[in-house]
This record gives sequence, structure tokens and C-alpha cells, in this order.
Amino acid sequence: MKIRLSENFRAVFYAPFYATQALGFYAREGLDVEMISSAAPGDAVPRLLDGTIDVTWGGPMRVMIARNKDPGSPLTCFGEVVARDPFYLVGRTDIAAFSLPDVARLRFATVSEVPTPWMCLQHDLRLAGLDPGTIKRATDRTMAENVAALRDGQVDVVQLFEPFVTQALRGGFGKIVYAASTRGPCVYTSFIASRQRIAREPAAFAAMRRATAHMLAWLAANDASELAAATAAWYPDVPRDVLAEAFGRYRAADVWAATPAMSRAGFARLAESFISGGSLAQMPRFEDCVAPGLA
Repeated sequence: MKIRLSENFRAVFYAPFYATQALGFYAREGLDVEMISSAAPGDAVPRLLDGTIDVTWGGPMRVMIARNKDPGSPLTCFGEVVARDPFYLVGRTDIAAFSLPDVARLRFATVSEVPTPWMCLQHDLRLAGLDPGTIKRATDRTMAENVAALRDGQVDVVQLFEPFVTQALRGGFGKIVYAASTRGPCVYTSFIASRQRIAREPAAFAAMRRATAHMLAWLAANDASELAAATAAWYPDVPRDVLAEAFGRYRAADVWAATPAMSRAGFARLAESFISGGSLAQMPRFEDCVAPGLA
């Protein structure tokens, strides 16, 4: 069974998707998976619709937003892999104590590359009693640029994912002041496909889900250095020890799912963030967004 699988974009927290291929779990399920690169976050979704690819991975929020705009949207998701938010707030090392409302008085920079980290964080801020709309924040720099700004003393707190977190910690100019994973289940990344494509070959997609389950079980049983060894080829610019440290931090934070079953609580938490952030008009139904039989 041939499957054309496009990445969303290259990120350390997506390592389990690469590991499934590298460790042969797709092949064991009889799948011939072609891994296709993607130029930018969300770039693969139009190619699902025109049939250029069969499946991609990304935030279920893309399915939620598509259905919010068009109840007849063919997009659906399955196979939860990233089950908690993989982003951190990293602050200056001389910040003695920190709580989320402190960002209102600090020089603060958030992620510009993708929308979900801010959508989720702004809801955390609301729950902490702070109106996100009142916060002055830098929104136009990349994470690499924000790491440099933190190092150079231009900002106090930045929003980052790995390996930038490890780089700031190892550089001695940053410390973690908030881990978004502590909010609990929040379905961050799953597979996305069209309902029509799944219906044409349901056995192939069931096999993808089984392969993902095997990979997640392997992930739970093996340490971060083994994941680094399995996936290093996808991260040629990240030193192996930095990669292993980053994976270890994510593993300890339970960022990756235990099984590919989609968490209803995590689905709801993600949706609530996009509703409060103004990107969704109403709560999406789990059954409308998650592929029947693969949930």
C-alpha cells in the first residue's frame, strides 16, 4: 500500500513521525510510505485537497477552522502524536520568580512562525486573569532571532520550542519560566487527510494508525538518546547531544501521546484556545473533525 506523507514543517517535537519511518514501523504494516518535504507550516493542506499527497501531519486546529468556515470541508484528523503543547517561556536567568501575569510588565516576544503557540498561551493568560489584548509583545521575529535578543538583553521572556530552549539553557543566558505542557492534554499534532481519501483505502490508514501505536510504545520504552540516533538524519544542523537533551525534556513533560487515540479533553482544550483567541466562532464537534473508525 503506497502512501504519500507530507511533513508539516521540520521541528524537533515532530520526531516521532520521522521515527515511525526510520524504525520500519510503516513497512511492518505493509505500507510503502513516501516522505515528502513541505516548504512552510500548513503548506501541505492544499495538496491534500488536490490529491497531490495522501496525508500530512499538523494541528487539528486546521480541521476545526476549515469546518468552521465550511461545514462540508472534507478534512479530518486521526492518530494523535503530540498530546501536549511543546512550547516554553524562557526568561533571563536573573528572573527570581515568575507567574504568567508577569508578562504584562516584562519585555516579551512570542512566536511568529505559527499561530497555535500564541492561541494556546493567550488562553492560559485569560485563565490567569490577564487580558491578552493589553500585553505589549514583539510578534515579528523568528524564534532564532528571539534567542539572540534574549542573549543580548533586548527582551526578558521569549516563547520557544526545542532545540532553541536547550540552546538558551546551555548558553547560560536563559531559564525555563513556564512550560506550556503543564496545562495538561491539548491535542497539538495528528495526521490530517481527506475523508474521501481514507474511504478509498481504509486499510492503509488503519495501518498508519497501527504503525503509530507501535512507534509510541517504542518511544515509551526507549530513552532520548535512542530517539536521537533514529532521527538524527532529519536534523543535520542540531548536534546529537543537543537533540537528545531536547527529546529528554519533551519525554519528561509527556509531550508525546501514549497511544494514537484522540483525546477528547485535549481536543476540547485546543478548541477553547482558538475560540477565546477569535479564530473559531463555536466549539467544533469531535465527531465532525476526527475520522470515524480511527479516533
